[in-house]
Amino acid sequence: MRAECLPISSIPHVSRLYQDYLNNFERVSSFYPRPPFSNFYASEAKSLKYPSERRQRVADALEKQNRNWGASAKTLENIARFRDGAAALVTGQQVSLFGGPLFSLLKALTAVKHAAAASAAGVETVPIFWLATEDHDLAEVSSAVLFDKGFGLRKLSVSAKTKEGAPVGTIQFGDEIQSLVKEALELLGESETADILRESYAPGTSFGEAFAKLFSRLFADFGVIILDASDAELHRVAKPVYADAVQRAAEINSALLARGKELEHAGYHVQVKVSGSSTTLFMLQDGVRTPVHRVNSHFSIGKEKLSAAELMARVKAHPEKFSANALMRPAVQDYLLPTLAYVGGPAEVAYFAQSAVVYEQLLGRVTPILPRISATLVEPKIGRLLSKYRINIAETFQGPEHLKQLLAMRSLPAGLDSAFDSTRDDIETDLKGISTRLQQLDPTLVDAAKKSASKIMYQLSRLQSRAATAVVRKDAEIGRHGEQIANALFPHKNLQEREIAGVEFLARHGTSLLQQIYDGAQTNCPDHHVFYL
Repeated sequence: MRAECLPISSIPHVSRLYQDYLNNFERVSSFYPRPPFSNFYASEAKSLKYPSERRQRVADALEKQNRNWGASAKTLENIARFRDGAAALVTGQQVSLFGGPLFSLLKALTAVKHAAAASAAGVETVPIFWLATEDHDLAEVSSAVLFDKGFGLRKLSVSAKTKEGAPVGTIQFGDEIQSLVKEALELLGESETADILRESYAPGTSFGEAFAKLFSRLFADFGVIILDASDAELHRVAKPVYADAVQRAAEINSALLARGKELEHAGYHVQVKVSGSSTTLFMLQDGVRTPVHRVNSHFSIGKEKLSAAELMARVKAHPEKFSANALMRPAVQDYLLPTLAYVGGPAEVAYFAQSAVVYEQLLGRVTPILPRISATLVEPKIGRLLSKYRINIAETFQGPEHLKQLLAMRSLPAGLDSAFDSTRDDIETDLKGISTRLQQLDPTLVDAAKKSASKIMYQLSRLQSRAATAVVRKDAEIGRHGEQIANALFPHKNLQEREIAGVEFLARHGTSLLQQIYDGAQTNCPDHHVFYL
């Protein structure tokens, strides 16, 4: 499998905060504990404080969960290593239909890679994948995009009967999931991945359980430990941190407001808007995840008002009803786990710039965040089309219409394309000569000459574009090829890794593709990987 790297500057929709985090860390060093590519494993391990009693309770929960999902022998070995004192290299994701976009797989592989590197450096470490089963945005997890014939895009969605705002991980599939799996397999074809998908997604299975079963099978050889965050026992273990969030609600809110101003003053955006009444907690009310607000010294949950003492009593009596928002979730995660580092994408890196102050308030330690592997996979047919039209990957990130025009310009009749280039070179040479002579005659005419040259070049480029449009009109195949390349590499004007389901590629190329990506990717490379399959 051939691989190349694209600089992050050529990747669309990348925030300045993330670019600086990767390439100009000194600009963001006040927001993060460590640079993304420093050799920190040994020094970070020394700061981990993780009581033995908590470790055993979490290990018991992990073993129970993973056995229920059909964990591999290697995963169970890693749970035993965790029980005996290993640190955790953590990543996670929402429990999206059919395993979610490609980047979910890339996250898991990155965690495995860093866990192996930490272990090799003398810090026993295991990879853990945190299922964000408590999130309540059903629309974000209820669909998957697969390739149709000829690299068309097919969006498959499942409807679920549930209360709006219910945690998505516990929502169960009805009989409709069978027809949706059948539709998916008609697109994917029969394969080992198809079998795993069929066995994981069945009536009566929840979003969280199906995702866990799928990833347990896909990452069996890598020993990835899966963790369901909605587990009642894990909530009981985390009760002290929920209680602290109530007790320190005012301090946490003040710290978040201050951090938001710091980020904005530095020219960056904030991921989560924080108001004066915000807290970092949700509570389940009638099965709906409801935000907890703070008003002066009291709290409100929906229409209900409570004193601090009343809210604290509820946390202590029913911690399973409480969950953290996006800014507090990492702190809860790292209270439950001895986390050496967390692997996240660009949005999560931005979240961590805010949530660092929540860490400081609740844990007294800020966990480092590492960038996940970023990649585009190029199918053989798409690779041949790129070669035919002399197109590089970065050029596909400018949208389908621009791409079609580019393909057409590269398909101009023999001699015409070179004639345009030759004419352009001749005009530039002649105009430079004219400008030199005008400089000697009357320098005030030089600017007029530059404007005239610009108009001439514009008209020449416009004529070349019109010629390319004529090519598209006469040759429908060029337009079809442009659409195929755009759908395959920049679907819906977004990176492939964020749109196309990861199982699409595993069904086409086998689950061994995971090992190939693992071997080919470099965790200390800030660039975007391109793998030619």
